[in-house]
Amino acid sequence: MPRPFTLFTGQWADLPLEEVCKHARDFGYDGLELACWGDHFEVDKALADPGYLDSRHQLLDRYGLKCFAISNHLVGQAVCDNPIDERHQGILPARIWGDGEPEGVRQRAAAEIADTARAAAAFGVDTVIGFTGSSIWHLVAMFPPVPPHMIERGYEDFAERWNPILDVFDAEGVRFAHEVHPSEIAYDYWTTKRTLEAVGHRPAFGLNFDPSHFVWQDLDPVGFLYDFRDRIYHVDCKEARKRLDGRNGRLGSHLPWGDPRRGWDFVSAGHGDVPWEDVFRMLRSIGYEGPVSVEWEDAGMDRLHGAPEALASLKRFDFDPPSASFDAAFGGGE
Repeated sequence: MPRPFTLFTGQWADLPLEEVCKHARDFGYDGLELACWGDHFEVDKALADPGYLDSRHQLLDRYGLKCFAISNHLVGQAVCDNPIDERHQGILPARIWGDGEPEGVRQRAAAEIADTARAAAAFGVDTVIGFTGSSIWHLVAMFPPVPPHMIERGYEDFAERWNPILDVFDAEGVRFAHEVHPSEIAYDYWTTKRTLEAVGHRPAFGLNFDPSHFVWQDLDPVGFLYDFRDRIYHVDCKEARKRLDGRNGRLGSHLPWGDPRRGWDFVSAGHGDVPWEDVFRMLRSIGYEGPVSVEWEDAGMDRLHGAPEALASLKRFDFDPPSASFDAAFGGGE
């Protein structure tokens, strides 16, 4: 049975959800990964308006689509971040930003992520994807010299803020899939291990696999899938391409997306450096049976062209596993 391919709506939040549904159906997607911004999935309305979730189901049904995951990256970012500043004001709902007092923002963000678990459960979805934020990301350069206790305190802060949220996820039967991503508490291989240790490897906290963030860090996305195979709760397919030519730097040089002077950039799936065939082979090997969500992002391409092209590019790697007749013919691999 082919796995479902979905479209993440985060990069389409400037459009009404119904328009996104029309595009997704016409592009050939099976469903959506609904973002909690724009009008796509509004957590406060989901919990306050008795008809809201039914209206969302009716809209998806009208276009033959299903929702397999809810994403609340933007609010999740504010749970642990330090500093909280105008960047957060630009991405948060006004009711979460409030007066902008940092700890108040963090507390309201944490409450909203807990409510996202409640809303997802009511909607019939068991996976919420997002960011965690980090109080120690600004220390990544390790200069001025960073005492070990500052790093340890960052993981303690993460656990103190997220364990009560995860208690709600447990109560609702929903899992949180953290996207391993620079600026988060887990942004590479070793920080992922430390993050899982910080919350005692509790099952409510797992990972959203997005290989685009591995490419420019020179991490092995396929090995990551194998080593964290019991924590892969969701998969986003986003692509990145490196241009490290001796002038263009790995850290991006404070340049905007699409600038040719960047050392790496996001590109449409199939146009970058992610080893997609190996990724899909490993997903089959570890038994991942969930959806594959296309997170389309490319500053140099129109999304109406890129999103259906990306789907076609990725689907060719999602071939069926060996049949029973193959195993019989070759002695079951012995």
